[in-house]
Amino acid sequence: MTDIVEGPALAALSCGKPAFLIVMLHGEGADGQSMVDHALNWAPTMPKAEFLSAEAPLGADGVRRWFDPSDPEGLSKGGAALERFLEAALAKRRLPPSHLALVGFSQGATLALLAGLARSGPAKAIIVFSGGPYGALPPAGADGAPPILLIHGDADEIAPLSAARETKAALTARGARVFSMTRKGLAHAMDDDGVIAAGDFLTEHVVHKKGAAEDDHDHDHDDHDHEAH
Repeated sequence: MTDIVEGPALAALSCGKPAFLIVMLHGEGADGQSMVDHALNWAPTMPKAEFLSAEAPLGADGVRRWFDPSDPEGLSKGGAALERFLEAALAKRRLPPSHLALVGFSQGATLALLAGLARSGPAKAIIVFSGGPYGALPPAGADGAPPILLIHGDADEIAPLSAARETKAALTARGARVFSMTRKGLAHAMDDDGVIAAGDFLTEHVVHKKGAAEDDHDHDHDDHDHEAH
């Protein structure tokens, strides 16, 4: 397989050196453009952030995928490749690890969560669209897990909603701040409400918008209903 490479990007609207880097991971068989288009919704509230779509390695069958699910070591290999990519991307922009956030969809979401948890330098946030199943979660880095948002459709037949719920419970038990949003009737896809919620989450946890809520509660979002517990 080829290496992970930088794909389409949306430069910081401030026109200067970016203060934050949001790396997006597409689904299997897709490409970076499918993710960076969503950044057009997020950039206005994050003018100092650069949004970068990574391109997954191209397999021998011509399909881009982050890892081979038939390989028992596929996820670990994918995680190592992503870590090398992230280190290079941060160094290129002269940014510290703490100024990174990860957003992924489907197979890209699975890798974003697992690799993001394992990083020695914690990211600002991780957003997972329709990821899983995840298998055994790695231990969080020395500085703990970043805030995590899980967005999932309850009609997803590719990545079952149960995987997201189990992962949320496991992460919460470890003390991680995990937020979730269940989209009623949504299959394996990203929809407008989920994209808007992701933008709000990035703005709050990456930019630290003045007045943003900072608490240790676990939140469960079911469509538009917000319920804290």
